[in-house]
Amino acid sequence: MGLREAGGVGKLPLFLGLLLYLLAEKPASSINDSASPAEDAGSEPVVKLVDADENATETKEVEYGPCTVTCGIGIREVILTSGCPGGESKCIVRVEECRGPTDCGWGKPISESLASVKIPCIFVPPEDRFTYTWKMLIPDQQSLILPNDSAILEVHRDTHPVAFQCDTSENDDLIASVKYTVYTTAELETRRLKKPATDIVLVFVLITGVIVCVGVLFAIVFIILNWEAVKNFWQTKIWKSKEEVLHTSYASTRSTEDSGQIPTSQNSQISQVENFQERGTYQEWNAEGEN
Repeated sequence: MGLREAGGVGKLPLFLGLLLYLLAEKPASSINDSASPAEDAGSEPVVKLVDADENATETKEVEYGPCTVTCGIGIREVILTSGCPGGESKCIVRVEECRGPTDCGWGKPISESLASVKIPCIFVPPEDRFTYTWKMLIPDQQSLILPNDSAILEVHRDTHPVAFQCDTSENDDLIASVKYTVYTTAELETRRLKKPATDIVLVFVLITGVIVCVGVLFAIVFIILNWEAVKNFWQTKIWKSKEEVLHTSYASTRSTEDSGQIPTSQNSQISQVENFQERGTYQEWNAEGEN
């Protein structure tokens, strides 16, 4: 009996220790479970991309900057409008490629001389990423493909103008197409002689326009700053002109009186009085004749 009681007393501390261990372990596990979703969310931020087809009233988190080219291949910035570090309203996330229409029209050579000209294809670094196909354009005939496959072609001038075209491709996908006209040496010299005269005229017109605009601007500023003086000046000028008119009118009147002539208004009044007197005399003569 005593041994059983002793064994029961020994098991009680063991049971209490096990209970305390379980109570202490459960809050820690619950804390870890509650913190794990926050850690997962913070480890990989979610950036929402809004397409152009979506509702325009929806808040955008990412927007795209303008493409650096209007045709061919270029680059653009991807701008984050929400969640930027340091409380900034916008920040650049990355730079990516962008593409425009493939037809780039007629281009300009990168260098030219009286003997040759260098014309480039449309590409972005690295140059060996793309394949280039050069063609000589022949009117009313099929284009002639040249053996050159580099991004820059050097052409010697011929006796007649020649048109070239370069197609830039990537994995058999056409990226851009550009054309060039290589003029003859005589035509190039003629174009160079005509160009300075045109440039001189344009520069002269530009300088004249700038001078006129600056003069008008200074005149407006001067009038605004000295409005009272300008106002008094014009009032004085107007009064002087009125006084001159009055003086001229008075002088003409005096000269008419001195010459013995009566002004027109007075002549008309005198003629009216004389007519009235003649009518009265005629009526009296008729009355006497009847009597």
